[in-house]
Amino acid sequence: MKSKVMLKAEEVHSLEISEVTKSFNHTRVVDGISFDVEPGEIFGLIGPNGAGKTTTIRMIMDIIRPDAGRIKVFGESLSERTKDSIGYLPEERGLYKKLSVLQSLLYIASLKGVGSQQAQSRASELLERVGMLAHKNKKNEELSRGMSQIVQFLTAIIHEPRLIILDEPFANLDPINTELIKEIIFEQRGQEKSIILSTHRMNEIEELCDRVFMINKGRGVLYGELSEIKSRYRRNSVFLEYEGELGELKGIASRRDHRGSTELILDKTTTPRAVLEELMRRGLKINRYEVSTPPLNDIFLQVVGEASE
Repeated sequence: MKSKVMLKAEEVHSLEISEVTKSFNHTRVVDGISFDVEPGEIFGLIGPNGAGKTTTIRMIMDIIRPDAGRIKVFGESLSERTKDSIGYLPEERGLYKKLSVLQSLLYIASLKGVGSQQAQSRASELLERVGMLAHKNKKNEELSRGMSQIVQFLTAIIHEPRLIILDEPFANLDPINTELIKEIIFEQRGQEKSIILSTHRMNEIEELCDRVFMINKGRGVLYGELSEIKSRYRRNSVFLEYEGELGELKGIASRRDHRGSTELILDKTTTPRAVLEELMRRGLKINRYEVSTPPLNDIFLQVVGEASE
């Protein structure tokens, strides 16, 4: 279950991006974006291809430097120390083919300063968690694409990072392993870690994320709690399941019958509350009354479409 974690006065943001800008060859790829990520939340970073998401992530990782603006991780400017507190699963996958699964995990752990004994214990724990302990000595080149994806995910969390950045983490996974990775993501969030999730799968964002930031053509175009954003873009209609005779209703522009429910499209002057009160006055038995909110995918398409006009 998603839950918004409120930031206490004495706490700092896990990540704070303020007015960050980046250009390549005189083209502004990221244009003055600002957002923050709080401890213990799953944060969605979304946008169409070429919008600036990958550039933003690379700046957070200090792979490239912004031209202007400020990036802070746990209240500090980027440094080797802050980078050790970040786990990163890039979209461009890259395990060393000749290393075994276990060697890959231990190698990444050593780069992040994890001691040998602790790394061995943590690697075994993670491999057992995903059902791959029996494959620990298998070389990466022998793995299926799905198994390789899981190993890469484990390399992002082997060192117990406080901030985890996942770029398309569900690529190549079957439904069972997708659910497994989701479980682990929620477990990480339950340990007060922060997760940035970047994916084109809006249903995954909708299921997992507390807040989202949408970037389009380098600019921030949508930012806030997912529930608030969906409420902001809600349609002027309600879904109704009832027993009895509905009859004519004032303020209803049209109605659509769906499998097991009826959608009432309200005119511009009628509120969902007014319709509900009228239905209750009529004595209908109401089994479901739900204000229609569009899926995030529809909001995504609408925002991108408006920006293109």
